[in-house]
Parts: sequence; C-alpha cells; structure tokens
Amino acid sequence: MTFATDNGLEQRRELLDSWVEKRRQIACLEAEASDLLAERMRLAGTDSDDSPFHRDAIHRSMVAEYSAAGRMTQGSVEYAFTDAVFLDASHPRVREAFRRGAISGAHVREIVRAAGVVREAVNNGRADADVLPLYDTVAVIVAERETAARTRVHLRELAAVLSGSTTTERHARAASERTVTVRPAGDGLSVLTVVLPEHLATAILDRLTQLAHAVIRGRDDREPALEPFDDGEDPIYPEDIAHDDPSRDDYAIFGDGTFTTDPTCPTGPAVEHIPADTRTIDQVRADLLIDLLLASDPSAANGAGLDNIQGRIHVTRAATTLAGCDDRSAQLDGHGPLHPDIARDLAGRNGGWSRLFLDPTGLVVETDTYRPTEPMRRFLRARDQHCRFPGCRMPVHRCQIDHTFDHAKGGRTNIHNLGHLCATHHGIKHPDVGDDHRWTAHQLPDGTIDWLSPLGRTYRDSPRRRVMFV
Repeated sequence: MTFATDNGLEQRRELLDSWVEKRRQIACLEAEASDLLAERMRLAGTDSDDSPFHRDAIHRSMVAEYSAAGRMTQGSVEYAFTDAVFLDASHPRVREAFRRGAISGAHVREIVRAAGVVREAVNNGRADADVLPLYDTVAVIVAERETAARTRVHLRELAAVLSGSTTTERHARAASERTVTVRPAGDGLSVLTVVLPEHLATAILDRLTQLAHAVIRGRDDREPALEPFDDGEDPIYPEDIAHDDPSRDDYAIFGDGTFTTDPTCPTGPAVEHIPADTRTIDQVRADLLIDLLLASDPSAANGAGLDNIQGRIHVTRAATTLAGCDDRSAQLDGHGPLHPDIARDLAGRNGGWSRLFLDPTGLVVETDTYRPTEPMRRFLRARDQHCRFPGCRMPVHRCQIDHTFDHAKGGRTNIHNLGHLCATHHGIKHPDVGDDHRWTAHQLPDGTIDWLSPLGRTYRDSPRRRVMFV
C-alpha cells in the first residue's frame, strides 16, 4: 500500500515537471516567433524606404497577411509586431531570458509595455541611457518570480521612478483619455467599455458588488449554515469555495430563491414559491448598472462622483502629502499610484483613515489606533494588499486572515503568523485536506511566506514594499 502511494506521488511529480518543461519550451518558441516578427518589420522598413509614399499601405498589407495566416485579430497582430520590435531593439536582457524560457510571452508583453515611459524619457533626454538596462535587470528578476499581472504592477511603479515622471504628470496626461465606447458582441449583446480613473472604477465595481449581494440575499430567507471566514462588512462563507457552482465567481454568492416549510428539506411542500432568480452575481451587477445609469440623473442634490463613493477602496499616503507639504503619490492598494490631490480629496470626505508608520524597508510596522486587534488587521491589510498565495491577486477585503501555523496546533495570533488568504487558497491548507493534497506554509520574520506543495515544490510570496530603492 505504501509502495502504491509513493508511486502515485512520483507520477504526479513527473507530470508537473513535464508540464513546467513544456511551458518553458513554449516560451522558447514564442521567443523565436517574436524574433521572426522583428525580422519581418526590418524588411518592411526597407520596403517603405524604397516606396515612402506607400508606407502605410505596406504596413497595413503586412499586418493583414499575418492576421489572416495566424487567424488573429489585426489589433493583436499590431501589438505583437510592436512588442517584437521594442524587445529586439531595446531590451536585450529580457530577450535573452525569453529565449531561455525563463519568462513567458505574457511577462514580456507587460515588461515591454510598462517600459514605454522609460524609453520615452531616455529619448527625450529626461533620463540617462543607463536606466533602461537597470529596468531590464529588475524586470527579469520580478518576472521570474511573479505572475504577469503582478509583474505589471511592479514595473509600472519602477518605470515611473526611473523615467522621472511624477504621478501627477502621468495622471494628468491620462485623464484626457477617459471615454465610453460601445461595440457589438453578437447575439443581441454589446460591450460597453468605460475608461476612467482607477480609484473610481474600483469603487464602482465594489458598490455594484455590495448592491448585488443585497439583491441576492433578499431572494433567500435561509441563514447561512456555517460561520463566515471573516467578519467584515461583506463576509465570505465556506461554501464560496465551490468552483462548480454556476453562480460562483470572485465575489461568491449563495441562495436559490425557493421557500419551503422545512428549510432543511429542499423538496418539502412549498408555502410560497417565487420563480427562482438564477442570475449569477455578474449578471446582477450588470442589471444594477443598467438601472443606476438609466434611472438616475446627476444633480446638485445628488452630488458628484466623489461625494457618492460608497464602494470600499484602500489608500495609503504619507502624512506630509495629506498636509500638502509635498506631492508624493499615494497608493491605491492592490492597483498602483494615486494622484495626491485625489488622495487629499478622499481624505477630506471620509473619516475612516488610520496613520501607518513605515520602517526603512518600506513595510508598515505600526498603527496609532489603541484597539488590541484592529491594529493587527490594519497592519496586515496594508502589508498584504491581496491573497498571499503566489500569483493570487484577490484583494484583502475579499480574503480572510489565516494563521500560517495553525492556531489549533499552538500557532500564535501575531502579525508574524498571520496573512490574508482567499477562500480557495485557505481551503488547500486546511487540516481536513488529505496529506497527499494539502499545502503547508511557513512565514518568515519579514512577512515572506514559503509554500510547500503536496509534490514537494517550494513557492515563495514576499510582501510588497512601500518604498522603492533604485
């Protein structure tokens, strides 16, 4: 019996190793494909030099041909050509890592696009030429450790620092790009795209989520059978972890809209039967957005967007910035820099702020509130920003605080043994999970968490720093 178990474990390890190797090989092939696109762009440049009056037609013809051959949209092909050119011309360290398969094509896209402001600063003489190699070096280190999504957040901040552009300048430039567009999606549907400041978009989604929860819970008179994982304004319940539930998404829901004489017997005789509202939370959010936009008018009585923010966003900013002594950017936690004027405006409209003190490495180490448990929660929210499983970006207000070393086994309730985990990643380290499938975690003094997989692999997740040294 032991032999069979060991054999099964070894097979799972071999499958994982083979999958990782295939992913590496895919990255190598993607790098070769990128090189081919860069070479094709060089030929197109030669053709354009020979026929300068037909430059645009030559480029459009090339893109159309690759789009047809690859069965890709022309927009995707345009991006692929642009990324390939910049990768070939300006990012030798990234290109070398890509060719080795150390980073994926998704990582390369984020690296090249985030570097745009650095390249622009170098070309305009606002930054020294050596900042681009520095950016490449850091980018490869980050990409080898993080997902593409986390890499994007890291490198946008790094690029802003290296380019010498302030958050105020970048946000002022970007504000002119806000827009609303619509395009058909087929079968009677359309895609409404809204480009607007990030803190407003985050607040809008959170408010829609809160309203959707109210609608969904209003259709179900049952009390949840289990205690929530956390006790915040919008608690998460253990059943939220069920991935096969048709209504589950990152903001999970419960309820079926049917009322019976015996809540424990779903098939019992119905006293009142309301047609089941089977909408998922995404569908409810969409319906609420329609109602809010088409049934309300902006007015002096209703106030502006900032006056009506009821969604929850987490902002960290220096006291000197709040006082107007400087214009250092604040942080919209989990997203990126926030314009200092917006941070000051929000601070004046909301009384729920707490002072946080930083150590020289940029980690939040203290808060000035006196309550014995809330300071720890505020510290952890500021430190973690999202679920602490490698690669997961579920924001902290959708996570529960977990004892890294189980409390039932003597784990202490202190900041060095606590971290935010989403319902999914909390579940995989739960004691009820069998040894063959349970993950274990070990937290280091600096908040870094080392995860040990059932197959014996170790993955590291380090907390984000609030201070950047370059």
